[in-house]
Amino acid sequence: MTLVLDARHVAAIRRHGEADYPAEACGLIGGALEGDRKVAVQLVPLVNRRTDSARNRYLIDPESFRRAQERLERDGLDVIGVYHSHPDHPPAPSAFDREHAWPWLSYVIVGVGRGHAGELKSWVLTDDRGDFGEEPITSEERKVVWQ
Repeated sequence: MTLVLDARHVAAIRRHGEADYPAEACGLIGGALEGDRKVAVQLVPLVNRRTDSARNRYLIDPESFRRAQERLERDGLDVIGVYHSHPDHPPAPSAFDREHAWPWLSYVIVGVGRGHAGELKSWVLTDDRGDFGEEPITSEERKVVWQ
């Protein structure tokens, strides 16, 4: 699988990571499956509800997830991924990320060093939940929507 992000999606994820620094930023990626590609159409920025360790953990509360998922479904989209930032750490999933991830979804992580967004990568949890594999990202200019 390949994740398709518009350059404006990448810029928005990077800005969100910088805005929430030094806490982790988080949000959902809405889109559709097109053959062997997950095509992102809409980002839904969310509030990190983690009250402890927000610098290295994020929490999307169930009600926020449900509302965001309903909004995406109204637009004919599925949740195809989750994005979050890693303040002062590389954009690689942690053991905590692996323990809380779902197979098939894209997990986009942007590293934010000293308040400035850096590298952005996408990961997919293996079916046996044992590890993440890096997912290729391609950039295509498309009509995008932000909520």
